[in-house]
Amino acid sequence: MISVGIFNGYYPYTLEESIKRIKEAGFTSVQLDLSFKDMDLEDPYTLPEKLTVEKAHKIRDAFRKANIQIVAISAYTNLVSPDLEKREKNIAYVKTLLKFARDLGTPYVISETGTYNTESDWVYHEKNSTEEAVREITAVIRDLAEFAHEHNAVFLVENYVNNIIGSVDQVLRLFRDVDHPGLGLLMDPTNFFNGENINDVDHELYRIFNALEDKIKIAHAKDIKLAEDKSEKHAAIDAVESHTFRGAGDVELPAVGLGVLNYDLYLKLLAKKHPNIPIIIEHLDEDDIPRAKEFLDNKLLKVGV
Repeated sequence: MISVGIFNGYYPYTLEESIKRIKEAGFTSVQLDLSFKDMDLEDPYTLPEKLTVEKAHKIRDAFRKANIQIVAISAYTNLVSPDLEKREKNIAYVKTLLKFARDLGTPYVISETGTYNTESDWVYHEKNSTEEAVREITAVIRDLAEFAHEHNAVFLVENYVNNIIGSVDQVLRLFRDVDHPGLGLLMDPTNFFNGENINDVDHELYRIFNALEDKIKIAHAKDIKLAEDKSEKHAAIDAVESHTFRGAGDVELPAVGLGVLNYDLYLKLLAKKHPNIPIIIEHLDEDDIPRAKEFLDNKLLKVGV
């Protein structure tokens, strides 16, 4: 059976209170955000100095005692920031989480690849489509995969259409160029959609899974719809930027059940090769969590996975 989880960052509280609310909501797993109000670990640039084995074990053990599985760790950052000093700090942040991943209870650490846009980590830049960009991100990800493997961890890349690695073909090339056990894929089909393919959702879903199903480790659940305007959108919630983001360009990224993604097909394709995979709900605020979970639970019941 596919298990349903959530990013704990959508519960902006202390470690104890966040776990209490996650358990009350009926979730059995989380993607871990180190954003607890009582832990002082939210700033990615000070994390390498502040995260310790003792703090990692405190977090891990608190979720273990609640019987909530930590399935992956959020490390969302721009791996190709045009500001080279910032880029170096971003990569150090990801490596810190890879180093402590097992102490936090999972081998998996996730980030998108990034963009050369100087104003936003989520908006396209023309350099993203160049061969230079591909070579640069490939070198960064190869280094992260090797570092992860040295620490008994796995770096999971999450593609996104506005970043350097976005399309099926780009993901396939990355895995050919970085053929390494320290690299895996976070499956979020919504991240493949743009104005050209959103009108043929089922075809794109089959294409995604036919090409990439063997690389998937963890899955996400949000939705897609055509944008009314192409500006960058963020929700007004107490969360890090990766959780407030709701899309930029032709496609908006609302919560699960509020768009046009064919969830019956998505879940069938996901379960075919990954029948026990965790699927993590995102892109919502706390008030919408019960509706989103009910929608996904009902779809899983309907599909029988």
